[in-house]
Amino acid sequence: MEFKHISVLLEETIRELQIKPDGIYVDGTLGGAGHASEVCKRLSDKGRFIGIDQDMDAIVTATRRLEGFREKVRIIKSNYVHMKEVLADAGITKVDGIMLDLGVSSYQLDNAERGFSYMVDAPLDMRMDREQTICAKEIINGYEESRLYQIIKEYGEERYAKSIARNICIERKKKTIETTFELVDIIRRSMPAKAKNGKGHPAKRTFQAIRIECNRELEVLREALDEMVGLLNDQGRLCIITFHSLEDRMVKQAFRKNENPCTCPPDFPVCVCGNVSKGKVITRKPILPAQEELEHNPRAKSAKLRVFERRVSK
Repeated sequence: MEFKHISVLLEETIRELQIKPDGIYVDGTLGGAGHASEVCKRLSDKGRFIGIDQDMDAIVTATRRLEGFREKVRIIKSNYVHMKEVLADAGITKVDGIMLDLGVSSYQLDNAERGFSYMVDAPLDMRMDREQTICAKEIINGYEESRLYQIIKEYGEERYAKSIARNICIERKKKTIETTFELVDIIRRSMPAKAKNGKGHPAKRTFQAIRIECNRELEVLREALDEMVGLLNDQGRLCIITFHSLEDRMVKQAFRKNENPCTCPPDFPVCVCGNVSKGKVITRKPILPAQEELEHNPRAKSAKLRVFERRVSK
């Protein structure tokens, strides 16, 4: 199965990156190279592009799709949380732009064997990096009930998290929960009729929560945000596309903190904490997909793009 993914907010991201032909740009979630190819088209022979992804299927596909730009492209299998080390290995300390698309790719959702989708029956997996040891099956069958509840409640914002966690633990005592449909069935039985027959799939929020835990998505984002800002040259930009409220809130707060890091009480006449602004938030409100994009790609519905520009104090 080919790695397919429709790049979300493509034109908007490329516009906001303000690409310099001789610049250095990083895509920390390379995927199918949709954003990457548009960046590479705008680079001169002196420009450089670094693509990072933890999914080997994405690496293979992106390498093929960016073949025409191979003189200026370097692709590395890693997680963007290790971006500073990846760049150091390439002899790079600062870059002119960084982008992240934090969504799950269409390929990962539609490829049944990856276990991301609640719409097809498959082994419980959900690993973006298939070389890592922990997968969704270990989480579902191994975590204590209280931890499952916390994950489903916090990461999935699921109203019926307590009931779902309890029933998972009841069922796994009878037999190991192996497949996506086994989990979907437990989720359905944990909800009142009105909830499971309402708008949207009843398993969506729980699957999102387990996927986030499996791949440490919020933990990785939290660790990486400030460091990515620090990797930017003066006037370099960080563009991040999020798909749910927890990610978006984290990005919004990190951008604000980097713009205004002062910790002095509001009534202080002058700043004495010594914290210096690292730049400017470009998007006071997130950039959302246009109606035309939503008509062609419904999966873009929850996408939000936020942009930060580095400003180096002189």
